[in-house]
Amino acid sequence: MTNRDFKKIVREALADLPTYFKKKMDNVEVVVEDWPSQEIAKGRLLLGLYQGIPKPKRGINYSMVLPDKITIYKRPIEFISRGDENSIKNLVINTVQHEIAHHFGISDTRLQELKAK
Repeated sequence: MTNRDFKKIVREALADLPTYFKKKMDNVEVVVEDWPSQEIAKGRLLLGLYQGIPKPKRGINYSMVLPDKITIYKRPIEFISRGDENSIKNLVINTVQHEIAHHFGISDTRLQELKAK
């Protein structure tokens, strides 16, 4: 899949978020990279990464800071999806939603609990 097509899927995943979440997202940038660095991945197959200060932890002095960053990793998603376009699209949607949940302060543990319900 071309980088252009992959980025389009990421943009569509963001556009398809419920309006409530789109309006509440603040000071966050979503980017696409091929692979995470070894330092970041630490031997894991990482599909996405949230870096920043989750909204619930932002205090009244939160200003003049760089945007939070959500990175979606193209090659691991393609690898897991075995190049199947529908699988790539679904995995991108899930990864974008997962990382945005971190922006709103939801932990991996809580996400697993919610998924189990």
